[in-house]
Amino acid sequence: MTIKHLYIALLVIAGATTSCRKYVEVEQPNQREFKYTSDFQQLLNNVSMFEQSASLPMVSSDDINLDANASLQGQLMNGMDNIYIWAADYYTSDQSDAGWDQLYKQIYTCNQITANVMESKNGTTEEKQKVYAEAQVQRATSYLTLINLYARVYNAANASKDPGVPLLLTPDLFANLTRASVQQVYDQILQDLTQALPTLPDYPSNNLHPAKAAVYAILSRTYLYMQRYTEAADNAVKALGYQNTILDLNNHTAGGSAYPRRLLNPEIILAKQASKPGYLNLPLSDELVNKFSTDDLRYTLFTRNGSSFFPSFTGRGSYRDMLFSGDNVSVGVSVPEMMLTQAEALARTGQKDEAIALVNALRQKRFTPSTYIALSATTADEALHIVLDERRRELFGTGLRWFDQRRLSVEPALAETESRTFKGTTYTLVPGDRYVYPIPPKNIEQNPEITQNAR
Repeated sequence: MTIKHLYIALLVIAGATTSCRKYVEVEQPNQREFKYTSDFQQLLNNVSMFEQSASLPMVSSDDINLDANASLQGQLMNGMDNIYIWAADYYTSDQSDAGWDQLYKQIYTCNQITANVMESKNGTTEEKQKVYAEAQVQRATSYLTLINLYARVYNAANASKDPGVPLLLTPDLFANLTRASVQQVYDQILQDLTQALPTLPDYPSNNLHPAKAAVYAILSRTYLYMQRYTEAADNAVKALGYQNTILDLNNHTAGGSAYPRRLLNPEIILAKQASKPGYLNLPLSDELVNKFSTDDLRYTLFTRNGSSFFPSFTGRGSYRDMLFSGDNVSVGVSVPEMMLTQAEALARTGQKDEAIALVNALRQKRFTPSTYIALSATTADEALHIVLDERRRELFGTGLRWFDQRRLSVEPALAETESRTFKGTTYTLVPGDRYVYPIPPKNIEQNPEITQNAR
């Protein structure tokens, strides 16, 4: 392909497609020719595309519970009600899955970049390689989310046979969409990240763009989801070697300075955000709220009484996205996540004291000096449960809990059964295939080679 004939659409994916073969719909008005290295960098600067991540895990996770609140239940429409009750099917064939579409649009754009940037004009080889590497990181991040929504939890014994997701590495809208195996998708994620690492700078221009800390952090999250805990911890340590600032919440409560917005937040390693599904306020489950003490500054800063929301509800609700008008929920890799990933790996390998020391280092910034109490554990198993509880407190309301529920569901000692009542009927989630989102039927009808997940 000669670069002068390359055209990339600037608009977002359309909600519907008329072709039976397209995996995404790319609108063609307002095309422009892309031929300079700076053009491809501008694609990566598109915040509305690359900062977006999946929001539906906020609905399926056990962080929230609508109880019998009819007003809140009535807000769950267009498939969100099915996601909330872990139904066999989420969407009808005339509905789109916005998460699937968004992630594959990111992948399509990354593939346009990797296919063409090295032939672009007015850029040095170093500049082209950096853009290429950044696209690899963004592609890997999208695939990591996809494989942990629409495929089974990674299992080394079965990963080469379990169906993953369509693995697209070239900008072909009409590619065959037979699902690659879970192993193939993870192999590509790891390959993209490890290849990008030496090319990227030590530190980013801002947290919208990946540098070395982001690559190590995404590698850490990837290995955690693969249950390769030593490698998860090793990469968490490397990420923290570049970025390790923890905000002291004492400085951001009553009388203190404003909590920093996501692009200025030193805890965020790579900015990703998710909007609340359907603008639903998130009423927190009693199970989650009971894990907080009321003097925990995360409880003070990031939750509010249900009467503060509309429609109102009993209990507490997540206030994360309301600290600033227009900001959504931050779901990108962060310093606290890396600390807790390292702590989990330490606990799993019997290093209980080192694991608890990391948890306490974080908690010291989450309580006032007068209310902080150091935690301790007498066994590695107790330390592991402390770490997992701390993950719930630190990462609640982001949807990241769903990914923890998935990976822990395959461990009998840590798996949990969840129940919730919706419109008078009680639904129960047990370990198994309901932890896997169904492939949108619309995409299967348009691309019959895509097989549906077992439900």
